Amino acid sequence: MNSKVITWSVITALGGFLFGFDTVVVSGAEQALQHYWHLGNFQQGFTVAIALVGTMVGAFGGRMPADKLGRKAALMIVAFIFLVTSLGTAFATDWYLFVILRFIGGLGIGASSVIAPVYISEISPTSFRGRLVILFQGNIVFGIVIALLSNYIIVLSYHGSWRLMMAVMAAPSLLYLILLRFVPESPRWLILHKARYDDAKETLRLIDPNDYEQEMQSIVNSKNEEVKDSSSEKIFSKRYRRLAWLAFLIAFFNQVSGINAILYYAPSIFTLAGFNKNDSFSASFYLGVVNFVFTMLAIFLIDRAGRRKLMLIGSYGLILSLGLVSYCFHLKNADGHYVIWLLMAYIAFFAISQGAVIWVFLSEIFPNQVRAKGQSLGSFTHWFMATVITFLFPAVRTNIPGEYIFMFFCGMMVLQLLFVWRMMPETKGKSLENMERSLTMH
Repeated sequence: MNSKVITWSVITALGGFLFGFDTVVVSGAEQALQHYWHLGNFQQGFTVAIALVGTMVGAFGGRMPADKLGRKAALMIVAFIFLVTSLGTAFATDWYLFVILRFIGGLGIGASSVIAPVYISEISPTSFRGRLVILFQGNIVFGIVIALLSNYIIVLSYHGSWRLMMAVMAAPSLLYLILLRFVPESPRWLILHKARYDDAKETLRLIDPNDYEQEMQSIVNSKNEEVKDSSSEKIFSKRYRRLAWLAFLIAFFNQVSGINAILYYAPSIFTLAGFNKNDSFSASFYLGVVNFVFTMLAIFLIDRAGRRKLMLIGSYGLILSLGLVSYCFHLKNADGHYVIWLLMAYIAFFAISQGAVIWVFLSEIFPNQVRAKGQSLGSFTHWFMATVITFLFPAVRTNIPGEYIFMFFCGMMVLQLLFVWRMMPETKGKSLENMERSLTMH
C-alpha cells in the first residue's frame, strides 16, 4: 500500500482523536462542574449533552462545507473549532458561556464524523479501504483512552482540576490544524464538484501509479451516470431508500447499545456498583484501554472477516454481556468487580463490531454524488440518539434501577442482531463505484 495514502489517512484520522477526547473528557469533569455551578440533575445532564446537540447539528450540516469548500478545507475549520473551544471552556467562569462553547465544540465533532471518513474512503484503495477508514475509529478510542488517562492523572495529581481537563486538548488540536496543510484534496471531490480533472489525476497518480488512469475513468463514468446537479439528488428518493434505511439503522443501534451513556457516565456507574471515587476513575480508564485494544484487533479483521461477520459476532457478545450486567444489578449484593469485568467484555464486543464498522460502512454504501449526504444522515442519527440518551441518563439512573437500564440496552441488541442477519449487506472487497451499482435501486 502506498505510504503517502497511509500518511494522509493517519493525519486525517487524527480528527477522530479529537472527537474521542472531546466527547469523553467531560466524564471526568461532570461532577466537578455540578459542584462549581451548583447544577441540578437537569442542568447537569444539559451540560454534558449540549456538546452532543452541537454534534448532531454538525453531523447534519457537515456535508455542506465538505461539498462546497472541499474535504480538506472543511477539516481545517473543524481543527480550528477544537482549538478555540478547548481553551475557551478551560477559562470559562460563566456557565452559559461554558455551555455555548461546548455546543460549538460539538459542531466540530459532528462535522469531523462526516468529513474524515468520507475523505479517507475517497483516497483509499479498495482492498485496504476498511483498514484505513477504521483508523478514524481507532483514533476515536485512542482519544478516549488519553482523555480518561488525562482525567485520572489530574484527579490524582492536580486535585481534579476540571479546567486543566478541558485545556489539555488544545495541544493536539493545534497539531491537527498544522498537519492538515500537508494532505491533498480528495480526487473524487475535485472531479464531482469542481471538474478539476488535472488536479484529480495527479492525486490519483500519487495514490496508485499503476492503475490511476483506470480509476480516473471509473470516477468520471460514475459522474456521467448521475444527474448533473448533485444537489438535486434526494437521499430519501426511491433510488437511495434502501441505503438511507441501512444508514439510519446501523447508527440507531450503535447508540441504543448504551455505549455513550456508559463511557460518559462510567465513574458514576461504578459508584453505583459500590466503588469509591479513585477506583471509579481507574476502572473507567481500563474500559478505555479495552476499547482501544479491541479496536486495533478490528483494524486487523475488518478487511479479512468482513463488516457483516464482525457485526454478527459483536451482537451475540453484546446481548450476553449486557444481560449479565443487568443480572448483577438485580442481585444488588453481587461483587462490584463482576460489573467491571462484564463491562470490559461489553466494550470489547462493541469495539470489534459496531465501533469498528459504523464509520466504514457509512462511508462505503452511498454513491459518489450523495456520499457526504448519506454520511450526514448516519452521523445525525447517531448523534441524535446519543444526545437523547446522554441527556436523560442522569435522571434515569436516579429513578430507574440499573437492572432495567441494562436490560433495555440488551433488548435493543437483540433487535440489532435481527437487522444484521436479515438486512445488512457485506461491503468487503467492493469498489465504491461497483457498490453503487449493486446497492442502489434503478
